[in-house]
Amino acid sequence: MPTRFFTAPGQFYRGNLHTHSTRSDGALEPDQVCQRYQDAGYDFISLTDHFLGQYGYPITDTSEFRNNGFTTLHGVELHCSAMDNGDMWHVVAVGLPEDFTPPDVPHFRYFDSSETITDLTNRAADAGAFIAIAHPHWSGLTEADARRIPAAHAVEIYNHGCAIENDRGDGLLSWDHMLNEGRRLTCIATDDAHFHTPDYFGGWVMVKAAENTPEALLAALRAGTFYSSTGPEIHDIRLTRLTVEVDCSKVQTITVVGKGIAASTLRGKDMTTGSIALDRFAVSPWIRVMVIDDAGKRAWSNPIWLDH
Repeated sequence: MPTRFFTAPGQFYRGNLHTHSTRSDGALEPDQVCQRYQDAGYDFISLTDHFLGQYGYPITDTSEFRNNGFTTLHGVELHCSAMDNGDMWHVVAVGLPEDFTPPDVPHFRYFDSSETITDLTNRAADAGAFIAIAHPHWSGLTEADARRIPAAHAVEIYNHGCAIENDRGDGLLSWDHMLNEGRRLTCIATDDAHFHTPDYFGGWVMVKAAENTPEALLAALRAGTFYSSTGPEIHDIRLTRLTVEVDCSKVQTITVVGKGIAASTLRGKDMTTGSIALDRFAVSPWIRVMVIDDAGKRAWSNPIWLDH
């Protein structure tokens, strides 16, 4: 993915792409969810309730909760069975139109769905949705499973709800496996907030867009002009012939990771810039940047494809 967007015209907007309400199994009404996020300083959210028959296949119209400082993206959490482990699929679809034809998925319990996850996510992507594989660690996603979603744009590499409830909020290994197979997928950090527990305000995306509108945000998400965070900020990433240059908020660690075991780390006190040599990545087709602050909070770049 390109990195020039960091300094290109536009503004970074903070958003959560995985959220639930009383339209499915969340604790708060849609208007309350939107208000909570706006009060916490977010610029946008996507309400992604479970797209199941038992909830009436909700694609909640949240447009009435938009205002000059806050916007919403329509979305759902798609389901279908079954993954390799026999459990249901969970896939986030942001920007799904309200007239999207639902699959025949009546409930969370096991059943033989007539539509495969490949067909369902292809339909959603064709309808304009940004498709993200949800909580791969919690779901038990296998590499074979991941290959069944060629329409995916992103992988959920941090899910705050799963992290605090069962310590299965990580998706980095699944993402790396997909990158190693040549799939040019971005990453997202999310809350998966239901508001039954403190599962909110823990992971987000910072999207660089011309304006805070659903259309501009969706275009930026598809283009990969964003990064993900649980705290730190990434201000710029510059790629030279020999180095990766990173500007960020105060951190203790700047790490560049590539294919296989390729990795290089810079450590220091309250670093706001760093330079890491690319010599360890001579045969890696991609790299990604991660920064960690003194509280252990992280931010992740999208992959940068080197195209040697």
